[in-house]
Amino acid sequence: MDKKVYLPWEFIGDFMVAAFEEVGVPREDALICADILMESDMRGIESHGVNRFKPIYIDRINQGILNPVTEFEIVRETPTTAVVDGHNGMGMVVSYKSMKLAIEKAKKYGMGMVAVRNSTHYGIAGYYATMATDENMIGITGTNARPSIAPTFGVENMLGTNPLTFGMPTDERFPFVLDCATSITQRGKIEYYARMGKDTPAGMVIGSDGSAMTDSEKILQDLLSGEAAFAPLGGMGEEMGGHKGYGYATVVEILSAALQAGSFLRMLSGIGENSEKIPYPLGHFFLAIDTEAFMGADSFKRTAGNILRELRSSKVSPGEDRIYTAGEKEYLVSQKRKDKGVPVNEGVQNDLVTVRDNLGLDFQFPFEQDS
Repeated sequence: MDKKVYLPWEFIGDFMVAAFEEVGVPREDALICADILMESDMRGIESHGVNRFKPIYIDRINQGILNPVTEFEIVRETPTTAVVDGHNGMGMVVSYKSMKLAIEKAKKYGMGMVAVRNSTHYGIAGYYATMATDENMIGITGTNARPSIAPTFGVENMLGTNPLTFGMPTDERFPFVLDCATSITQRGKIEYYARMGKDTPAGMVIGSDGSAMTDSEKILQDLLSGEAAFAPLGGMGEEMGGHKGYGYATVVEILSAALQAGSFLRMLSGIGENSEKIPYPLGHFFLAIDTEAFMGADSFKRTAGNILRELRSSKVSPGEDRIYTAGEKEYLVSQKRKDKGVPVNEGVQNDLVTVRDNLGLDFQFPFEQDS
């Protein structure tokens, strides 16, 4: 059984900042990156938290496909819009600054939108949406990603998991935040099934022959070779609405690429002409809408809160405890974890030790003392 331990937030934050600095990330940027990774774990979204620290960021910096120093270049701008080039720097830094820019524009003109080109993995999309809700604004963001979703009636992985994320302020203790991919599942879920020795439910993954794949170990292999692809939200075909998920994934792809004249679909494979690793030149978009510019922030938040409360108070399905609204479960998890710490499984523990030893950092992990 995978042994999970909890590390203090301040400790893991200090460690990640020190490691990022050691590989060349400026301290100010390292603080942003560490905060976004920890916020993911704080909300219970462990797929994008500390477990991504080594493989997605440290390793890619060491491989030379991710620039530790982020050049934030505004290449085109109007009072309400901007196009930013991230020059393959830290995606979390580019995105944090881009949403800040969108919010600044929204404060002046009611709305602000920023499109980003040549960026990299930006962590949880919901982080940027809640940057806007903290300012009583609606926050919308999306990003394209390396190909993994097959189009409806297709078998080739073409679209990324392409999250389409909304954050809306309410009069409750937490905002409404819908943060999810447009694929029916993600690689992390398949890896979980494989670790547990379980088959993947039919309909989540399609093979090159058009049939549903369920062998989790084989799926992981075939995803890498291109012989398998994720189904869009709704699943394979149109019967359960897979064409809708396919459509939303395409919306995100177009907005992420066309607004900034950037890379898309197969261009985001991360593989060069000679099969070498190259940067993933991702595109993002960030939209901030000031609710005060309409009928006022208080009015918006009150109505939004009333809608959510009415939904949660509706009739519950037999066998279920209650109804939730988007962002509520993450808030409840954060209340439990804020004092408990960040959960790390054995695999992540090994990653942290490897990073520490490779960089020669002076940190002793609590789980080493307990072993």
